[in-house]
Parts: sequence; structure tokens; C-alpha cells
Amino acid sequence: MTFPQALTIAGSDSGGGAGIQADIKTFQECSTFGMSVITAITAQNTLGVKAVHKVPVEIIREQCSAIAEDFEVRALKTGMLVDAEIIREVVRNIRLHQFPNVVIDPVMIAKGGTVLLEDEATQVLKEELLPLGTVITPNIPEAESIIGAKITTKTEIENAAKKIQKLGVKAVVIKGGHSQMAEAADYFYDGETSKWLASARIDTPHTHGTGCTFSACIVAELAKGNSLFESVTVAKNFITSAIKYPIGIGHGHGPTNHFAYRMEEGQ
Repeated sequence: MTFPQALTIAGSDSGGGAGIQADIKTFQECSTFGMSVITAITAQNTLGVKAVHKVPVEIIREQCSAIAEDFEVRALKTGMLVDAEIIREVVRNIRLHQFPNVVIDPVMIAKGGTVLLEDEATQVLKEELLPLGTVITPNIPEAESIIGAKITTKTEIENAAKKIQKLGVKAVVIKGGHSQMAEAADYFYDGETSKWLASARIDTPHTHGTGCTFSACIVAELAKGNSLFESVTVAKNFITSAIKYPIGIGHGHGPTNHFAYRMEEGQ
């Protein structure tokens, strides 16, 4: 058997809690070999994003080509894509290299409030990237941006997932961390299966990189051959452990604990 290989196409987080760094850590914890295509370099820490430098599309293209010619990508995720030009380049390469199992984390806003996806890029993401997706994993503000409407209730979350799924992506997971529900409940919808995945809400500021980590775990599980719903379920447990046992570093929104799930499961 070829060892499971997973790819992340995203931005670099100099603080190590999110982006490429969180993805690679998660891949490793999930027993997959991780590779990366860097779309942007950020200067950031737990206090916020200080600066963003876009990687030229030519370099993004060459990174994708180098990976495709030498590795067997079984699943990939997209994270921070910055603008319409980069989204279109990523779409072109996913099509060209026929990368399977595309998990879309629509990174739009950082924990500190910095906008990470330019407004005009949202439409390109909806029209060109979503139809290639196996699953998209927006939080509530990101889902609101995609559908252009406020989301406040469980019914509105369910309806939003259905609207997003109609844009062409096979499945949707709307994360409930920003909701007012007593539990941290995520909603999964793929046109046939409609499920809520709930866990206890944990009162902690150490949630930097939760979305990156959650989506990266889905990628790793898909790369190992698990079904989509199984992969999402493992990712839910993974991120719950990562939040439950913080490592407490930094002076702002600290990173999650990427090795907590393995320790909790006794692996």
C-alpha cells in the first residue's frame, strides 16, 4: 500500500498555530505524509496578523507541478487563497493534475478580525472552486458571506448548508463555534445525510487555527480511505480534544493542541 499522502494549499502562519503549519502538524498526527503549496506568507502571532505577502501565481503553479509529478495526492485542502487570481490558479491546477478529495476551508477572516480573502474573490470561490469540492467547512460568518444572509438559528444553519451545497460542492459542514447554542454543534449535509455533530462548548481563548486543523484532519482521514462522514466525525473529535487541552502559549488567541487527540486516544 502506498503511504497516505495529503496536500495543503494555503498560507503560512509564522506563529505556527494556523495555516500550513497547523495543517502539516495535523497530517502528521493523523499518520499521513503532508505536503504543501504556499499561497501567501503572513507575519502573525496569537495577537493578530501583522502583514500578508502573496506568493506569485507562477510559484504556486510550480509548487503544484512539482508535487504532482512525484507524489500520489490522495486528498487536499485549500485554506487561505487571498484573491481571485490565486483561486483561479488553484482551480486550474486541481483540474490539470486531477487531485481528488478536495476539502475547502474558506478562510476569510482571522481570529483577530483581519480580512484574509478579498471581497471580489468570494464570487470566484463560489463559481469556480466550489464545484470541484468534496466538502466545504465554513464557520457561521463565512457561511453568511457565501449566501449573503445572516444565520442565527439551527434552522437557518440547515438552510444555509443546503444553499451552499446547491453551488456545486458535494457536501457542507457548517461549524457552530460562533453560534449561540449551548453546545458546539456542527451541521453536516450532503444532499442525503443530514446530521448534527455536537460536543460540549469549551470556554477558552485558545482557539487559533481551529478551522485549519479541523479541515486538515478531514483531509488526512480521506487520504487514508475513510468515507467523508467518517472523516468529518474523526475531525470533530480531533478538534474537540485540541481545544479541550490547550498548551497555553502566546498572549492572545493561543493555538490548539495538535497532539491532544492522540494522547487522549492512547495512540
